[in-house]
Amino acid sequence: MAEKTLKVTLVKSPISAIPKHRATVEALGLHKLHQTKTLPDNEAVRGMIWHVRHLVKVEEA
Repeated sequence: MAEKTLKVTLVKSPISAIPKHRATVEALGLHKLHQTKTLPDNEAVRGMIWHVRHLVKVEEA
């Protein structure tokens, strides 16, 4: 069985976000607007996404 993944896309600039949110976006591997990363669907990643949910778009892959 294949591992579940999430496609995370940066849709809003983190420039004006608080420093903790900027660090979280960077930790997700997102550096430029509209950049998409495929990440494993686990609790750690979902927690990071929850904190920056206003900056990213998430799709189940």
